[in-house]
Amino acid sequence: MTYETLLLEIDANVALLTLNRPSVLNALNATLLRELDHVIQELAANPAIRAIILRGAGGKAFAAGADISELAALDPGQAEQQSLRTQQLFRRIETLPKPVLACIEGYALGGGCELAMACTVRLANSSARLGQPEIKLGLIAGYGGSQRLPRLVGRGAALKLLLTGAVIDATEAYRIGLIDELVEAGSDALLARALELAHLIASMPPLALAAAIESVDQGAGLPLDEALALEARIFGRLCGTDDKREGTRAFLEKRQPVWSGR
Repeated sequence: MTYETLLLEIDANVALLTLNRPSVLNALNATLLRELDHVIQELAANPAIRAIILRGAGGKAFAAGADISELAALDPGQAEQQSLRTQQLFRRIETLPKPVLACIEGYALGGGCELAMACTVRLANSSARLGQPEIKLGLIAGYGGSQRLPRLVGRGAALKLLLTGAVIDATEAYRIGLIDELVEAGSDALLARALELAHLIASMPPLALAAAIESVDQGAGLPLDEALALEARIFGRLCGTDDKREGTRAFLEKRQPVWSGR
């Protein structure tokens, strides 16, 4: 279907999803968030899609943040509900059984940075600028930033960004662990690398991909002994699948496996 604020392309079993409001640096307004929620659920339900790349149109921003004109009009009750709705969307992205790769070029600020942090892997080129500047509006991050940022970069580094509203460059973001891979060249090289990685991941067995995300996500909040028991249960579950039987057989027969997702 056609979206007002998004572009969707399919490259084999990889979906390329573009935030398409370049005139406002892909700011996250209500329409974009609603459409993003819809398309993410559609892609999750599509067995042909094995991985998703998320990027911003125009080359100047992944997403520059929430739409400030909409934000300014919210009363406390409306603001809390918007925060909860968007947190739910970003949590859906974070726990999707298919990896979502954020392809960051230019600004990823506020809600844009929070959206990137909800993705499975973050790639960026040297033009990337990331931060949580909500403090300068008399606010805090409301879409998960105050919770995911310390989990990614540690408490001190996260609070330094949250309390100053500083915007950091790609080199610093990579150094502290806010981005996972830095591609030094321009937008074409960044997209090419994202596609390369997405296709590599998409070539893996889908049940094991989903299980790895599940194990990391659910285990992160557990004591180690409980997390190890969770891992064992998931490992055991996978050992009953056709994909496990195919994977081990293909290895022993020295051939490429053919995954069925069963």
